[in-house]
Amino acid sequence: MEQRIDASLISRRFLVVLLSVFAGIALLLAALGLYGVISYTVALRTREMGIRLALGADTRRVFLLVVGDGMLLVAIGIAIGLAGGVAGARSLASFLYGVSTFDLPTFAATIAVLGAVALVACVIPARRAMRVNPIAALRCE
Repeated sequence: MEQRIDASLISRRFLVVLLSVFAGIALLLAALGLYGVISYTVALRTREMGIRLALGADTRRVFLLVVGDGMLLVAIGIAIGLAGGVAGARSLASFLYGVSTFDLPTFAATIAVLGAVALVACVIPARRAMRVNPIAALRCE
């Protein structure tokens, strides 16, 4: 009997694994995209970071500035995604069996994972911004 049940569920298991792989790739692409945007912003603002450091700002403030800017973008994206997710879940409610339209643990876990990945993607360029040499940043213009 277990073999028959396994045979009947093999196509669904394959789809779940395939969907998980695509979700992981999407998460990786989102992290790389955010990293690219924040890195580009830091590169454009190198002179500003140099001036801030030359005028006495400590590296912690520069770090928090870059991470704060990145996480603001992430918060806006998560809010838009949350609204879209709730609307999408309501429209797909007839296809879902045994799952409520607003599954709080799922939404919370998704937000936590996306927030953690985005934080890592923001920290890497922020660490580079902390190490900007003020003299070199001012001299390059």
